[in-house]
Amino acid sequence: MLVLDVDGILTDCKITLDSNGEWKRFYSVRDGVGIKALIEANYKVAIITGANAIDVRARVKMLGIHYLYEGSTDKVPAFEDLQKKSGLSVDEMAYMGDDYFDIPLLNKVKFSATVPDAMDEVISSVQYITKRPAGNGAVREVCDYILKYGYYATKA
Repeated sequence: MLVLDVDGILTDCKITLDSNGEWKRFYSVRDGVGIKALIEANYKVAIITGANAIDVRARVKMLGIHYLYEGSTDKVPAFEDLQKKSGLSVDEMAYMGDDYFDIPLLNKVKFSATVPDAMDEVISSVQYITKRPAGNGAVREVCDYILKYGYYATKA
């Protein structure tokens, strides 16, 4: 299973407020293709995010992502619930995050990844740093890596 943060991983950390008062993020088509490829290869995909937004739910639904945890600033309880619901161990899970509150999960999973502009403490906590930036193919890069090496991926 690949577990993802949203802001700073699936997006470039920028959000806009539209005239209806809804937050809008921009997502990469490449990342969507990578997520779909993982799902087609029988991997599960989950999102754990501090956000609680319509655009995130729409993206999850469109891509067929299996699990969504919203409004989770402390991501550990959501992750523990995800483990119970999925029946997977931490050795069967990868996590991709970019900020301080992602560090506990990055340290729990078998394979951890981040983006080049992540917080310094995150960069020193992960096994893989993408070449592509957040919101522009970084998730696709990790999906391709997992498809190539499986969940047995180790320090690259």
